[in-house]
Amino acid sequence: MPDKSSLEVILTPNLLPLYPLQGKVVVVIDVLRATTTMTVALDQGATKVIPVESIEECLSYKDKPDHILAGERGGQKVEGFSYGNSPFEYMDGVVKGKTLVLTTTNGTRAIKMSSDAKEILIGGFLNFSALTRWLLNESTDTVLLCSGWRDKFNLEDTIFAGAIINHLKEYFLVDSDSAFAAEKLYLNSRRNMLHYMKQSSHYKRLAKFGVVNDIKYCLRPDLTNVVPILKDGALVRADISKDMI
Repeated sequence: MPDKSSLEVILTPNLLPLYPLQGKVVVVIDVLRATTTMTVALDQGATKVIPVESIEECLSYKDKPDHILAGERGGQKVEGFSYGNSPFEYMDGVVKGKTLVLTTTNGTRAIKMSSDAKEILIGGFLNFSALTRWLLNESTDTVLLCSGWRDKFNLEDTIFAGAIINHLKEYFLVDSDSAFAAEKLYLNSRRNMLHYMKQSSHYKRLAKFGVVNDIKYCLRPDLTNVVPILKDGALVRADISKDMI
């Protein structure tokens, strides 16, 4: 029987130097809200999503046809951009057939920091089952990277990583304290996740901006089978076949 592939959790991007990424799959997690928004954009018909680290790089695309520029800093839309980081902004045909260029406080930076990986995927509760099916089918050493908040630990990304651990631990080698802790947080919160999230700093931060409905939406499971995967610097739909395990 072949050895199982490993499944690890990195609690903040600052810990990335401790985890060699070569040959591994990285799942970037920024539940509230970047990875949810990226998934929604592709689900709503965007041809691709280009994640960029800086506002300046985002602005470099402004004269390209069919490119929509969007950005967020500190939870709020960047001044001068048409769109921010709410998944609701990318519905109703706004991005259909277009390229979204997006910069966020944490999520897009975490994607850039994962560039040494074999593959980079985007995860959130919205695509949980499709994502875990892809990971199970691929059966490659996998790292769950929590984007956190400005390099600090956060609750929501860790809980989502714990949900993946809980779902896949039978099929992967899981032996790290961070994975154990993430799963325990998920098990403690899963029966009333919104109530649990209200204790998090990011919930309080976003609630001040009046976007509690964003949070509720970001916690809803399996609204789409779209799994964004990074190809040539842009996120596109991964091939999720019904024949996958």
